[in-house]
Parts: sequence; C-alpha cells; structure tokens
Amino acid sequence: MHCDVAAPSNRNTLRTFLLLLGALLVLGLAGCASLVHREPVRINVVGLEPIPGEGMEMRFKVKLRVQNPNETAIDFDGLALDLDLNGRPFATGVSDRAGSVPRFGETLIEIPVSVSAIAVVRQALGVIEGEGKAEVPYALRGRLAGGLLGGMRFSDSGTLKLPDPLKTPR
Repeated sequence: MHCDVAAPSNRNTLRTFLLLLGALLVLGLAGCASLVHREPVRINVVGLEPIPGEGMEMRFKVKLRVQNPNETAIDFDGLALDLDLNGRPFATGVSDRAGSVPRFGETLIEIPVSVSAIAVVRQALGVIEGEGKAEVPYALRGRLAGGLLGGMRFSDSGTLKLPDPLKTPR
C-alpha cells in the first residue's frame, strides 16, 4: 500500500519537470532565433591623430565611424582594436567608453592606440627592403563589448595610400 501512494506523486513530479524543461528549451531556441537576423556593424577608419606617448612608443587616436544597419540600437560598454599594416601587427588599443549606435544610424568613436618601437622598426625595415609601396594593405579587427552575447566583433581592410617621397609639395 505504501508504494501505491508514492507512485502518482513521482509521476507528477517527473511530468512537471519535463514540461518545465520543454518550456525552457522552446524559450532558448526562440531567443537564439531572434539573434540570427542581426546584420554586422560597418566600421570605417575616418581619422588618425597623434597624441602624447611614453618613452619609445607612439600613440594615436583612431577615429572610427560605426554604422548600424539593424532595426535595434546597439549598446556597447568598451572597445578593443588591433591594426595590422603589410600583414604585420602594428597598433593595439582599448577604451572603456560606453555608448550606443542608434538603429539605422551611425556614431563616431575615438579610441587611443599604441604603436611599439619594434612595430615601427619592422615597418621601416620593410620599406628599406623594398616591400614599401605607394599603397599599404591594412587590416582592422576589434570588438564592441557588451550586449547579450558579450559583444559584437568587427573587421575592416583595405589600403592606405602613402605619399610619394619624390613628389614633395612646394
């Protein structure tokens, strides 16, 4: 008799547990499905301004135009940035700046970057050894921190046109 009384309670507990597990699974899948349709942000370098550095390092303020082609604003709380020139690491930077890029809008973000003396020497040696060209390929990678999944990664690449040393302005 004692076993007959406990059996319906165990079945109800198991049934309740399975219903809750199923509901959580459905909610989780619905949440993931809503994230799939987000377009990547568009990042363009729009300026580079020297700022004071320490010792043998060079520092710049990189100005980025961030465009959001999505229907919802993108909130961020921090940025990280890596810049390569000629396929070699050149500059890195971080910022604890927080902000938002409006839906179907854009915002200008400034981030300080550091260039080590070693990176400058490597680039100079590349020019001396004949790798230097009028156009230098660059690759920019970074992350806007925050949001549901810890942030949004971005990248950009292209070429930077260098001035011709033989054509000096008069």
